[in-house]
Amino acid sequence: MHRNKKVTALVVSAVMTAVGVGAATVAVSASAAARASVVDPSNFTNPKANPYFPIKPGMHWVLRGGDTSERLVEHMRVTHKTKTIQGVTVRVIRDVLRRTDGSVAEATYDYYVDDNAGNVWYFGEDTATYKPNGQVESRDGTWRAGRHGARPGIIMKANPKPTDAYRQEFQRGVAEDQAWTVQTNAVQTVPAGTFHHVVRSFEWSRLERANISVKFYAPGVGEISEGDVVGGTEKFVLVSYGG
Repeated sequence: MHRNKKVTALVVSAVMTAVGVGAATVAVSASAAARASVVDPSNFTNPKANPYFPIKPGMHWVLRGGDTSERLVEHMRVTHKTKTIQGVTVRVIRDVLRRTDGSVAEATYDYYVDDNAGNVWYFGEDTATYKPNGQVESRDGTWRAGRHGARPGIIMKANPKPTDAYRQEFQRGVAEDQAWTVQTNAVQTVPAGTFHHVVRSFEWSRLERANISVKFYAPGVGEISEGDVVGGTEKFVLVSYGG
């Protein structure tokens, strides 16, 4: 799933100051985001794969982590299933978080697609969190582009570069995540290995005002780690991948 962290404008500004980037470079205006998220199916007729967020059917990842209160294992798999949303054929990704006892904590179907330039678009998700007894606790965060004013966003740009700021998803009051690229040449070591030319980005939402996370994306692999920077203790690292 697209695990998201939240942050206030004040915290974002403080983080940007720490790395030497002005606030103007990261602001995503509502009008600019709306223009960027207009869907033209002709832009998806000859999709180009993005190395930092691969969505090739059969690919899978296992991440381990959690926070101070709970340990989790996350399994993500790119299925062979597709879905048509706003005239675009998108790929279905299955993402399941399990507790140490094997029970499902959260399960999500995410809908991604590459465009002709190599940007990876996010068209929605169907998500559910579960109680330890298997009962559905909540479906908060579920959204679909084209419904109830929801618009798709971009999860990863074709050519990410520092100071890129963009909206990843949008349905007012439900899904308002954003990202800000700060580095493209990081080196990161996780249980799955040591990776070079890694993209580092801060990601947050306007909906809650607690946390901000930093994520690392390795070429040819995808997300290799994620951790709270402010307001939380959650962290996940890649332990294996394939496909």
